[in-house]
Amino acid sequence: MRVENKTFDEERALYGLESIEAVGCRFEGPADGESAFKECGDVAAVDCYLDLRYPFWHDGSVVIKNSELTSNCRAALWYSADIEITGSKLHGIKALRECKNAIIAESDIISPEFGWSTDGIRFTDTSASGEYFLMRARNITARRLDFKGKYSFQYVENADIKNCKLDTKDAFWHSKNVTVENSVVIGEYLGWYSKNLTFKNCTIIGTQPLCYCKNLKLIDCVMQNTDLAFERSDVFATLRHSIVSIKNPYRGIIKAPSVGEIIRDDARAKAKIILDPSLQRKE
Repeated sequence: MRVENKTFDEERALYGLESIEAVGCRFEGPADGESAFKECGDVAAVDCYLDLRYPFWHDGSVVIKNSELTSNCRAALWYSADIEITGSKLHGIKALRECKNAIIAESDIISPEFGWSTDGIRFTDTSASGEYFLMRARNITARRLDFKGKYSFQYVENADIKNCKLDTKDAFWHSKNVTVENSVVIGEYLGWYSKNLTFKNCTIIGTQPLCYCKNLKLIDCVMQNTDLAFERSDVFATLRHSIVSIKNPYRGIIKAPSVGEIIRDDARAKAKIILDPSLQRKE
């Protein structure tokens, strides 16, 4: 079924339909109805404008292309699977939650509490902002994601992040099995209580990063304006830039060109710190 250039504002306007394609449609109006595509299968929204709540709940096989989901379109995709979003704006709070297998490309996300408890989500060439981004999500892939917001990637598991910029605070807390490569990570208190967190060829900026970590690895990374790093962590690091200060790393080896201050006032802080000026990355 194909509908074109129509406006829907009633409750459950296209409820339960199979193989439904909406092209150039608007979901807005005085009836202020919710759940336009609820319980649908093989559903597509192309060049659409969605200004009403909860449009894609309990759907299977969802395509959203060149569409706008406004700030009024809250909790847009919940309990749905096999989702492909391209060239679209997701601007409502809690835009994606409890979903499986979502691909998001060339899109713009402004959404607090986005992506909670998703399983299988891939970002490509996408910008995003909001608080508590991807809380408890699993099986994450990100390429050229530009993110800004607080408390991101907390409790996530199995993430592969490359060529991204993450301007965030309290990121990766309690995360497991995460690799971040060729990326810039800016923010305070990075990665506390994480397990199996790895940074490769990254630039890390911000105070008190990477404390209370288990099996933390940094490979050829730059740490700028980072102080009180690695407290009580198990860490193996090769740094390519001087670091402001290191405090009480418990186990492992840290190699750096220089360290402004090494603080050891905890008898359990046994990690080895090796200073090697030849590690300094040439500009």
